[in-house]
Amino acid sequence: MINVVVDPRILAVCPDIQLGLLSANVVNGDTCDELWQEIEAEATKVAQKYELLAINQRPAVAATRRLYKALGKDPGRYRVASEALCRRIVRGLGLYRLTTLIDVVNLVSIKSGYPISGLDADKIVGETLTMGVGEKDELYCGIGRGQLNIEGMPVYRDAKGGIATPTSDEERTKFTPETTKVQININAFGPEMPLDETLSWTATLLEKYAQATNIETTIKTVF
Repeated sequence: MINVVVDPRILAVCPDIQLGLLSANVVNGDTCDELWQEIEAEATKVAQKYELLAINQRPAVAATRRLYKALGKDPGRYRVASEALCRRIVRGLGLYRLTTLIDVVNLVSIKSGYPISGLDADKIVGETLTMGVGEKDELYCGIGRGQLNIEGMPVYRDAKGGIATPTSDEERTKFTPETTKVQININAFGPEMPLDETLSWTATLLEKYAQATNIETTIKTVF
């Protein structure tokens, strides 16, 4: 299990942060019909439960937005990933059917409300991730977004640089069809779905759909 350290600047404004950490060996591939049916079922629940303007009031989303504001970032312009997914659902835009690993993470994020960092563990440089604060003009290529302005965002960095924010993960460590080992960080800046249940369900989904083995999980609360 990779070590995670949180910058005091984040702890100062979010002292109750919890991180659900999971590592596993996996097999990635096209999303099967059964997994997609689970995603569609959860999307239906979200569409029935929330109106568009209420999504940012979900506890996990609201907590992440408060952190952004405290760090000087506009969460309306740079939306939390879980919020963006739910907004697509409520607006009737649907979700993209991608690969097993991406869609498992999206499913958990939709249900839990937490922004989740899904990383190819073999592409992480070093043995420690540090969650710090994005700096002005820091180079960061968001997945499918190009250069992303991460100034004022919480950002995970490995020994080489930034690899994940609650808005978008980085191209360098993204899941690909060749990914065989994952590091999944469930970012609970405020509580919604119990984090132990969220971790357990993520592990179950990975076992069922991605042939996951050597699963390790932990909840980190002290940094």
